[in-house]
Amino acid sequence: MWNQNIETFLGCGAAYADANIAVYGAPFDSTASNRPGARFAPRAMRGDSYALETYSPYLDADLSECRIFDGGDLTLCIGDAGLALGEIERAAGTFLADGKLPVMLGGEHLVTLGAVRAAVKKYPELCIVHFDAHTDLREDYLGAKLSHATVLRRCHELTGDGRIYQFGIRSGEREEFLWAKEHTHLQKFGFYGLEETLKALSGRPVYLTVDLDVLDPSAFPGTGTPEPGGASFLELMRAVNLVVSRADIVGADLVELAPALDASGASTAAACKLLREMLLQLSLKRN
Repeated sequence: MWNQNIETFLGCGAAYADANIAVYGAPFDSTASNRPGARFAPRAMRGDSYALETYSPYLDADLSECRIFDGGDLTLCIGDAGLALGEIERAAGTFLADGKLPVMLGGEHLVTLGAVRAAVKKYPELCIVHFDAHTDLREDYLGAKLSHATVLRRCHELTGDGRIYQFGIRSGEREEFLWAKEHTHLQKFGFYGLEETLKALSGRPVYLTVDLDVLDPSAFPGTGTPEPGGASFLELMRAVNLVVSRADIVGADLVELAPALDASGASTAAACKLLREMLLQLSLKRN
């Protein structure tokens, strides 16, 4: 089922049967409302990951000692969001059925919906922790129900009220912020209250979705919709490690890197390092 003729992310070369974590790419960006290019992120991250060390001095852990499988990129219909989401849901569902924890590399943020659809089937009480610059709570975007601007609204239709926790939000329509007051837990501008949230989520299944534009453009310019006023890399890394170490993570993703929009390569390097830390923290919990 999985393509073996691929360049894997650094240290993620375990055989499928032996792995307890599965990385896969979702190269889709057809609903990007500003600058496209996120479809090229998974490939860029795999290539650039070899500039990293497998060892993390932050966690005193090494990817070479983990059991992580990289299944490569899914083949997605770029022109049809519904078909693409169906393929993502199928892949994530297969990983979950086989006892693997799926970690998806986007792609634009809409790809999260496919993975959440699979997760909520296995975990009906699923909660979502969402790091982002944008609310992503529109009912539609220019008439389209399936968009990276509507993805958390579509996820809410699966989870219901009070099970989506949003952090770092600093952009959206007024109506989205008003809607969030009634239906989600939204923290503007940073990660304030994250520890209290994790206490409330203790013992509950959690999907973590990280839109990398939660970072300030000075730290991460390589994204389709940059939004000034965001987090530093260390702030985001600490927040991700906190969630992964304390929550019962059943799926995760990193989305919205557009590597060609940062010719310096710094944005791709930041995404790779964040993924390394996420995978290591997940591995420490599952080994």
